[in-house]
Amino acid sequence: MQQYFVDVILPIPLEKQFTYRIAEEEYHSLQPGMRIAVPFGKSKVYTALAFRVHRTPPQLYEAKEIHKILDETPLVTNKQMELWFWMASYYMCTVGEVFRAALPGGLLLESETIVLRNDDFKGGEEELKDDEWLIFEALQHQPILKVNEIAAILDKKNTLPVLKRLLEKGIVKVKEKIQERYKPKLLRFVQIASRYADEASLRELLDEMSRAPKQREVLLSLFSLSATTRKPVKLKTLQESSGASAAVIKSLLDKEILEDYYLQTDRVKYSGGSTEPSVTLNEYQDKALKEIRDQFEEKDVSLLYGVTSSGKTEVYVKLIEEVIARGQQVLYLLPEIALTSQLIGRLQRYFGDKVSVYHSKYSNNERIEVWYHLLDRSSRAQIVLGARSAVFLPFSDLGLIVVDEEHESSFKQYDPAPRYHGRDMAIVLGKMYGAKVLLGSATPSVESSYNAKTGKYGLVGLSRRYGNVLLPEMELVDIKERTRKKRMKAHFSDRMIEEIEEVLSEGEQLILFQNRRGYAPVMECEECGHTPQCPNCDVSLTYHRNRKQLRCHYCGYAMALPKSCVACGSHSLNVKGLGTEQVEEELRTLFPHARIGRMDSDTTRGKYGYEKIISAFEQHEIDILVGTQMITKGLDFRKVSLVGIMNADSLLNYPDFRAFERSFQLIIQVAGRAGRTEKRGKVLIQTYNPYHQILQQASMNKYKDMLNDQLNERKQFAYPPFFRLIRISIRHRNYQIAEEAANWFAGSVRNSFVSGEWKKDYILGPESPAIGRIRNQYIKDITIKIPRDQSLKTVKGVLWRIKNSFSAISTYRSVRLIFDVDCY
Repeated sequence: MQQYFVDVILPIPLEKQFTYRIAEEEYHSLQPGMRIAVPFGKSKVYTALAFRVHRTPPQLYEAKEIHKILDETPLVTNKQMELWFWMASYYMCTVGEVFRAALPGGLLLESETIVLRNDDFKGGEEELKDDEWLIFEALQHQPILKVNEIAAILDKKNTLPVLKRLLEKGIVKVKEKIQERYKPKLLRFVQIASRYADEASLRELLDEMSRAPKQREVLLSLFSLSATTRKPVKLKTLQESSGASAAVIKSLLDKEILEDYYLQTDRVKYSGGSTEPSVTLNEYQDKALKEIRDQFEEKDVSLLYGVTSSGKTEVYVKLIEEVIARGQQVLYLLPEIALTSQLIGRLQRYFGDKVSVYHSKYSNNERIEVWYHLLDRSSRAQIVLGARSAVFLPFSDLGLIVVDEEHESSFKQYDPAPRYHGRDMAIVLGKMYGAKVLLGSATPSVESSYNAKTGKYGLVGLSRRYGNVLLPEMELVDIKERTRKKRMKAHFSDRMIEEIEEVLSEGEQLILFQNRRGYAPVMECEECGHTPQCPNCDVSLTYHRNRKQLRCHYCGYAMALPKSCVACGSHSLNVKGLGTEQVEEELRTLFPHARIGRMDSDTTRGKYGYEKIISAFEQHEIDILVGTQMITKGLDFRKVSLVGIMNADSLLNYPDFRAFERSFQLIIQVAGRAGRTEKRGKVLIQTYNPYHQILQQASMNKYKDMLNDQLNERKQFAYPPFFRLIRISIRHRNYQIAEEAANWFAGSVRNSFVSGEWKKDYILGPESPAIGRIRNQYIKDITIKIPRDQSLKTVKGVLWRIKNSFSAISTYRSVRLIFDVDCY
């Protein structure tokens, strides 16, 4: 008898696909990209993705049957799966991990364990223990219980031992209940019953209703709404306009005078009116646009290097107009969710409901709707504005990808796998769809600038601010000298206070940048020097004054603020360092009449957290905005005339080969928020080292000097863009095992590579990173520098073989091994 099979991708980190048995009719209807519920292991049920249907049984195991097919048409396109396999190969992870990252959680089935009463049980109640009897009694009244309900009955989290005993005694049975988590949003509408459609029947009905004035009022409200809006009437709208209770409308539905029906609607909709006419470009923007078009004739990727406030967004809008006029789709990538709230409004003013938004602050259901719009090729998702995860969406005819603020490190996914870079994936995606890719930044990354310099990318410059506004005046303030001369108030120099007073007196706004949230990064005992540490990570706990807590920003551990030192009992506790909370508090003391807002990840937790703060600042409800690096990125505030950087040295002193590049970018980007109208803005940079080369270059906006210096250093010390990097992280709860495993792996790598053209200093480590333990896992890193003329595929092949040998050693099976390709 002929058998039929399907190979599936499971959303778990397994390196191969598994084969399941299907019926003949399923074989003919099942297509790659459709979801299937499949059993895996003893009791787990997973949402798998059909990859290939065939008639060849697996050789090493007997194929299980699938539970059910979940889709009528493919949910994932062939191009998406092609991208997934490329990502798994390039970033050294599994396709299952890419699958889990790509799909919104609501499209993965929820498998829930339920406990059922076993009606065949004939034993006596006297044999049961107290906790067993509680469950037995509950099942007499309710034949099915969920595991969380059992936990509530027993008032304990671990219910497994009790369930195991009940199963062994045959009192209960256990099964997996599968349920779809995505539910379309349905709106309830009402209309007059069809039998009252003609005028005579309607008049007769209204005459009958003269004794029921409330019901008659509902009908008259319905006629009025239908006549004025000429749209279907929502039940909720009818209730509000008529002032009737739900009971009155229910009685009309029960009498079949009214009929109700449901229509599916989007959770996120464009609520604006008509769209605005197209933007008009100035001569510099128009020149840049023509140059981009010319570059796209020869090259697939172009870099737009435009100074802050030069009007890059308007150039993007013109390009988007051209692409959607051809009926193609556009992907607009942004590094931070904070940027989307301003940009959504700007793009919707030009393109209306053609703009869809996709990022992690939106709910699962809202993201799923965007997914389905793209699958259906709906006009409501012709332009997708999103964070890095938007590269996974099911595009069909992608014409343009815009990567705004392409230099941002937020485009890099660090954990979990796949550890991809959004900008690099945009370029791969563009190549796959034949789309053009435009990278934009006022401070391009060293890699992108090098690619443009060597002719790999096109290069277009936009060197003037919109409206010929001058770049802000930048001043370095030496706080070392001012501290010595006692010209500091708290963390504010006399120069900073003087400028803030002037800005506030003129009714303008200012931004203060401090790249640390919380009140202070360290709390220290003045008697013994003890600093409270996180029990799970090798970091000191950050003091959060608002919550009266010490918190770890790596694992989330928190403890109440101690009243005395836990080491010596002294009450002399003091804080060291500076966070955004402390800046805010000091400002309230120095400028009691100023309205102060704070924007960091503590104040923007909700879905609309960013939007509320940005909107309040735009509407001048806030005079001074204090924030971390999320305020540096592309935001456009018209009345900001001063930007202050509280401590530039904290940016420079970081153990990373990119520290100087990122410091320069942050300073220029935050400075770019100042003076975006006619009046020239001012930037004050407080530092203990005003003669530092990077600070000097940033204060004079010498991007080319910074770029040349960085390229020379990276060439000398074998770093990107001249070399590729792969970092191998080895993690384990036991320090000794982590160290032994790291030494074994590093030794194997050296034995495989150090020969001929490979040098010893191309393989670094193993060594502990700056934070050597996170979430009770000790970390050891090995970094491999790969010359550009060396085959990356060959190196990865060797690393996979070493990994397989490593995993075969029983002592190292519990060691977590992480590959991070292009770890920057």
